[in-house]
Amino acid sequence: MGDRRERALPSFSENVCVVLVDPEHDGNIGAVARSMLNFGIIDLRVVGRSGEWSEEARRRAKNAQEVLDSSKKVETIEEAVSDCSIVIGTSGKREDGDKTSMRHFLLPEELPDRLSGVGGRVAIVFGPEGKGLLNEQLSKCDLLVTIPSWEGYPILNLSHAVSIICFSWYVNSVSSKPGGTGGRLLDPNLRDKLRIEVRRLVEAMPTKDHKRKGIEETLLRVILRGLPKDDEIHRIIGVISESADSFE
Repeated sequence: MGDRRERALPSFSENVCVVLVDPEHDGNIGAVARSMLNFGIIDLRVVGRSGEWSEEARRRAKNAQEVLDSSKKVETIEEAVSDCSIVIGTSGKREDGDKTSMRHFLLPEELPDRLSGVGGRVAIVFGPEGKGLLNEQLSKCDLLVTIPSWEGYPILNLSHAVSIICFSWYVNSVSSKPGGTGGRLLDPNLRDKLRIEVRRLVEAMPTKDHKRKGIEETLLRVILRGLPKDDEIHRIIGVISESADSFE
């Protein structure tokens, strides 16, 4: 189940890159690579690293080795984003007031729509674990984004932050749904048949007449609240029909 499948990357992938600035732990770099590939993004750039990736990074990347293998290791943020049209800085250090001009944030889900007309590459920049991007580094970014989190402990783990940003970008950019999640709109004919069979069951079952309407409404509400698919409704109707027959 955890294998890398041969599927085409989403169309937005070639226009988005993730930049890690001075990451402290190899394990987090590997976890970031895995999170990126989960959402179809493979362009990773790492500031302040050189040489081969450690076994820890490889192990945490799992089946996202291609992200590590194709990553770029550079010395500065400027070098990492030299081919990018828009640079987005991330931070969990949120402040209010007149003297916080550097900290006006967008939310993750706003980014794809805001940047839909950008013709070039977009860089999403993450700072090191613990302290994040410094003000000097944030000043090199065109936009800032923050992940909504509890103010009592707002700073996320690096790979978790990357996962949330990449997830938000993916779900707001890709129209197709994952397998098994579609087909939630019930066929109108099945909906009518369900209501007929539920009414037949309630009319046939031994209970006081003044309770029948409430029972019917409750059964329908509880069944439809689960947004069953057509094949599930077929099975439910079969059970209800047999139950109704047993009372008649």
